[in-house]
Amino acid sequence: MEHRYTNKSNKKRWWLYGLMIFLMLQLLMAMYFDQEPAFFDVQQNAELRAAEHNHAMVTGYVSGATFMEVTDVLLNKPGGYMSNDVLPPFVLMDNMPSWEFGVLVQVRDFARVMRNDISRSQSQSEEDIDLREADPKFHNDHDKWIWPQTEGRYREGQEYFHSYLTRLADTSDPEAQFYARTDNLVIWLNLVEKRLGAMSQKLSASVGQDRVNTDTGGDEVATTSTYKPSELRVQTSWFAIDDNFYEARGATWALIHFMKAVEVDFKNVLEKKNALVSLRQIIRELEAAQDTIWTPMILNGSGFGFFANHSLVMASYISRANAGVIDLRQLLEDG
Repeated sequence: MEHRYTNKSNKKRWWLYGLMIFLMLQLLMAMYFDQEPAFFDVQQNAELRAAEHNHAMVTGYVSGATFMEVTDVLLNKPGGYMSNDVLPPFVLMDNMPSWEFGVLVQVRDFARVMRNDISRSQSQSEEDIDLREADPKFHNDHDKWIWPQTEGRYREGQEYFHSYLTRLADTSDPEAQFYARTDNLVIWLNLVEKRLGAMSQKLSASVGQDRVNTDTGGDEVATTSTYKPSELRVQTSWFAIDDNFYEARGATWALIHFMKAVEVDFKNVLEKKNALVSLRQIIRELEAAQDTIWTPMILNGSGFGFFANHSLVMASYISRANAGVIDLRQLLEDG
């Protein structure tokens, strides 16, 4: 009897040891896969891609190559694409999926502007055959794991975009174009301005705010579909604070690369409008939002409290970048 009880005790102990080892491995995997990807040099990336595929470095190639690399990082970083994973440790991780969604929103915006504006000479011209197919692929549900799987749709979008880039680099093919014009850059900046403004508001609401309703912009004759009070109480749920923060980290990471690519491809436009310095300052503000986080979790102290509030710091950088985008857009339109 004593021998039988000893065997049972040993089995329970080994089960406990196995569970502890499994949990430790899951924790280590989560820590490794939760690391945010590093920056890459957009010019060098474009040159390497051009050499690999025997492409010519034409106008727009840096932007196209940057788009391809950003989506490559999104799908192929350590751990792959995690937003739709349903197995541990990925199902227990929310920081990296939020980061992925922030990147994805910028990818969608850039793909849409490429399709509707930058690749077209005018509003009544035909859209590019490859970008027409690529754009909707990136609008598949970001957390969908059943067929058609999210990663598969995004990879299909990459293939169509690569086809466009190949045709763009073919100097004998006049159908694929990248029009580096002021109006096209302004259209994209308008989207960026809205995204940054929304991010700043969400991050600022981490401590709770009483906001004046500015929906009608002071227009006396403006109306809304439903009534909203003149003052609103806005506060982010405690469970969504780190999600908003990492979404902003992902969005600003992608924006930094797209803006550096725009600096190359729209250089003549920016120099003519004396706007190159303004763009570089926006990039610098966004880079500040990517500084290393030195705490194991996102802190949410009060505005002037004892503990830091990472969301408010991020909101400050994003607000300054957004102000720079507004000034840059106005300079391009009026300069």
